[in-house]
Amino acid sequence: MVDVVSPEARSRMMAGIRGKNTKPELVIRRGLHARGFRYVLHDNRLPGKPDLVFPKYRAVIFVHGCFWHGHSCHLFKLPSTRREFWRKKINRNRQVDHSAIVAVKDAGWRIATVWECSLKGKTKLDPQHAMRALADWIISNKETITIRGH
Repeated sequence: MVDVVSPEARSRMMAGIRGKNTKPELVIRRGLHARGFRYVLHDNRLPGKPDLVFPKYRAVIFVHGCFWHGHSCHLFKLPSTRREFWRKKINRNRQVDHSAIVAVKDAGWRIATVWECSLKGKTKLDPQHAMRALADWIISNKETITIRGH
């Protein structure tokens, strides 16, 4: 038997999934704010609307959920149902991520990517280690940093 979900029902289900103010994003925001950093949230003037923007340092942070962005870690597993739908959706998310990163770099901004697995699950880092690495990167001149789980 095949479950058929109407587009309206699917839309309602997807509406419950957060794109902003996720738990990993809140952890990063709180940690950096406690260290004295001030930022703009989801600035739509920049491609991809980075999660945190630090105009003073020309730096942005993208906080990626491992499932939605297809990270190669224990938190990502392609669902066993509607595999082609999910494969296309996640590949599209990856393409959008890549385009946004290229455009932000071309605009002269530095980019940090923080993966959800660095903050939760069996490969999570010590939160203070992740915050220290991000804080050090923000004040540095380094172009990019990626923070992922062990």
